[in-house]
Amino acid sequence: MNATASASPSLPDSPAPSGPGQLLQLLRDGEARTRAEIMELTGLARTTVVSRLDALLSTGLIAAAGEAASSGGRPPSRFAFQASARVVLTADIGGSHATVGVADLAGTILARHTEPRDIAEGPESTLAWLLATGRRLLAGLGRDERELAGVGLGLPGPVEHETGRPINPPIMPGWDGYDVPARLGQEWPVPVLVDNDVNIMALGEHLTHWPQHRDFLFVKLATGVGSGIIAGGVLQRGADGTSGDIGHVRVPDGEPLPCRCGNTGCLEALASGPALTAKLRAQGLDVSSGSDVVRRAGLGDIAAIHALRQAGREVGEVLATCVNLLNPSVIVVGGSLSEAGDPLLAGAREAVYRRSQPLATRRLRIERSRAGDDAGILGAARLVIEHLLSPESVEAAIAAS
Repeated sequence: MNATASASPSLPDSPAPSGPGQLLQLLRDGEARTRAEIMELTGLARTTVVSRLDALLSTGLIAAAGEAASSGGRPPSRFAFQASARVVLTADIGGSHATVGVADLAGTILARHTEPRDIAEGPESTLAWLLATGRRLLAGLGRDERELAGVGLGLPGPVEHETGRPINPPIMPGWDGYDVPARLGQEWPVPVLVDNDVNIMALGEHLTHWPQHRDFLFVKLATGVGSGIIAGGVLQRGADGTSGDIGHVRVPDGEPLPCRCGNTGCLEALASGPALTAKLRAQGLDVSSGSDVVRRAGLGDIAAIHALRQAGREVGEVLATCVNLLNPSVIVVGGSLSEAGDPLLAGAREAVYRRSQPLATRRLRIERSRAGDDAGILGAARLVIEHLLSPESVEAAIAAS
C-alpha cells in the first residue's frame, strides 16, 4: 500500500508558521492553496507569505498548481507540495532477505526489489548489493542519481541511532561498529539514516494502517524476534537504541535452549523461524526454513500447526509483560512467521489475555500485519523523509542555496 508521510494543516490553536520550513508542513497534505488561503490559515501578513513561498519555490519542493476561481480580476495562483521533486532510497535488510525501494517525498513507493540474502555475508557485500540495486531501480524509473535526496535503511540488530552503526548484533557477524552511513555516503553524498529493522517496520505499519492508535506495538517473527514500540505517537528507541528487544527476554517456564546471544531460554531460541525449523526437523519433517513451517501448516500438517500454536503462546507469555507495562491498544504481528495467521495469533492471544491485567486488555487488539512485506521500506522512507522535510532541514537547504 502506498503511504503519505505528511503533516496535517495547522489547527486554529497551533502556532503560526514563522519560517518557510514550517510553512511547508502546512502544504505537505497535497492540497493546493492560494496565498490568501495560506494567510487565513496562518495569520501571516501577505508580504511574509509571498516571501516564504518564494523561498520554497526556489527549492522545488512546492510549485504553482493552477489557478483558483476568480471573484473579479486576475485569478489567484495556487501552490502545492511537489512530492515528485526528489526521491529517496529505502531499504529493509533482514536476516535472510532484503528489499530495496524508491519512494517519492510523499512516501509513495515507486519501485521495489526483494530477494533472499544472508546478512552474515557481511557489510561490504550487502551494501554493495544495495548500491547496485538502488542504481538499477533509479535507472528503471528514469531518475538521475542527482535526484536522490536521502537513504533510509533498516538492519536486523541493535543500531546506535545517532551514528547508524550496528552494536553487537547477534545475527550479523562482521557488522559490529561498521559505519554504514559513511560507506553509503562515499557513493551518494546525501543524508543516510539507519535504524533497527523492527523500528522501521513499526513506523511503516503504524503510518499506513493504524495512525489513530497512539500506543502501538509491532512484533516481528522471522529469522529473529523483536518489537518496535510507539508510545504517545512517538517511536521509542531508549537510551541506546535497544528498546523492544524482546527476542532476548527469557520465556517463563520455557525450555532452556541455547540462544545465539549466549543466554538460554530466550524467546528467539524458542519461537523464531530457525527454532521452529530445528524443532520440526528433530521430529523427522523435511523443512529448511520458517517459511517451510508456515507452508506445511497451511497444508494441514498437524505437527507444524502445533509448533506454530506453541510459538504463539511463548510469544504471548512475553507480550503479556509488555501489555502490562506499556498498555498498547494494538499489537501487530509481522515477519515471515506471521503468514501462518490463526495458529500463531490464537496462541499469542491465549497467553496475553490469560496473563495480562483485564483493564490493559479491555480494548486491546492483536492483529496480523496489513502492510506485509512493504512495512519496512515504508517505514524507512518515512524515517528519511521526516528528516529531509523537517523545518530545520528545509531552512538549512534554503540558506545554503
